[in-house]
Amino acid sequence: MEDNRGMDATRPAQVISAYEDFFADLRPALDPVGLFRTVASTVPAYQRFLADHAIDPADVRTQADFERLPLTTKDNYQRKYPLAQMCRDGRLDGCDMIAVSSGSSGTPTIWPRFVTDELHIAARFEQVFRDGFQSQEVSTLAVVCFPLGTWVGGLFTMACVRHLATKGYRITVVAPGNNKAEILRVLPELAPHFDQVVLLGYPPFLKDVVDSGIGSYPVKMVFAGEVFSEEWRTLVASRAGVADPVRDMASLYGTADAGVLGNETPMSVSIRRFLATRPELARELFGDSRLPTLVQYDPASRFFEAKDGTLLFSGDNGVPLVRYHIADEGGLIPHQDMLEFCERNGFTPLDGPRLPFVFVFGRSLFTVSFFGANIYPENVTVGLEQPEISGWVTGKFVLETYEDSDRDRRLRVTVEQAAEDADAATIAESIRAQLLRLNSEFAHYVPAERQLPEVVLRPAGDPEYFPVGVKHRYTRPS
Repeated sequence: MEDNRGMDATRPAQVISAYEDFFADLRPALDPVGLFRTVASTVPAYQRFLADHAIDPADVRTQADFERLPLTTKDNYQRKYPLAQMCRDGRLDGCDMIAVSSGSSGTPTIWPRFVTDELHIAARFEQVFRDGFQSQEVSTLAVVCFPLGTWVGGLFTMACVRHLATKGYRITVVAPGNNKAEILRVLPELAPHFDQVVLLGYPPFLKDVVDSGIGSYPVKMVFAGEVFSEEWRTLVASRAGVADPVRDMASLYGTADAGVLGNETPMSVSIRRFLATRPELARELFGDSRLPTLVQYDPASRFFEAKDGTLLFSGDNGVPLVRYHIADEGGLIPHQDMLEFCERNGFTPLDGPRLPFVFVFGRSLFTVSFFGANIYPENVTVGLEQPEISGWVTGKFVLETYEDSDRDRRLRVTVEQAAEDADAATIAESIRAQLLRLNSEFAHYVPAERQLPEVVLRPAGDPEYFPVGVKHRYTRPS
């Protein structure tokens, strides 16, 4: 362990400079080649990564050179090198906060951050609170309903929204987290003091809060973590008394790896609602019958690339990332291309920022998202491997979420049975027990009354779920 005695003399100047830029709206476009040079010269893990791939940093001079660099992933980078070595100058104490998320098998992944990272992300929240919610003019109670603790969502959201308040926005934050009873307690006490209330949380949890009765306050909402339908947006808006679902409800595209990468705008929401009623146009634009999350992103903050139907990004964080392959399915659409597509199809979207678009289906081949928790096939497998269960099943299953008739999100596990006396209720209890044991996000994000999955038993070789001779997929897109 290094003995770095004394105060860090460079940190105050770094923070003051970042705040000055934030207050002055100075965000020059991120130069990916410049970012690469800085990371290659200051981050020991990336230096080793380049050496392992026989790359001389001096040879990377142009954008074309940059785009030939090998991709970084959790497996070949984040999990391979020591944590401190991925930070600037190999110093973990150069960061002031640690965020934790589950990895591809539910193993916690650690992401160090510094306060200046939050200011990049605060700009995304600013776009929502300014352009949609008019919080520069209207007194706003922001209620953070994301889980609090080491997980990324709650504390990071609270910090970013508080930065907006320091900039002069008429915002006051309260953070009950995903404690529904506490949310319903503080709302009637605080909401009458403000012109509007903004609820920030995972979509199914906020719907659950709304369905429990939140009073008749002017409400707006910010979501993250899951793709939802426009029918769902309309239903929740109606139940919550949201006046304008296009301007008053916004979804964020966020990751534990780098915070919020993009956000819905009134322009993007209006386009998505147009496409929701025209699936043939959605397929033409996105290349898939699913309707993805559609957001706009700022190249000044994150540099995006699309490769083989998945997304890469580069950005400066506590752990700087270069050509990081996050494994989200999706793609990029330049701003002008989107406007031309809309015009060709007779639609004029609402005005919005002249920023490019990114669309995101999520990681449907690997996980499903439920109340913001990533649920992994590996977790379910353990539930099926318990002694009282294993004789009933073959080990194959399909994990999926769906909306019921009341637009509530449900978790379903379709299981291939090996014995006729298999009991779905016992299997469901076993799966829930292992999810609670293995997956901290599931345990803390999903309300207790929604944690028991619906288990459907199907015979071996079922042609819809378990066709013979075909490589099995353990998740199904919602």
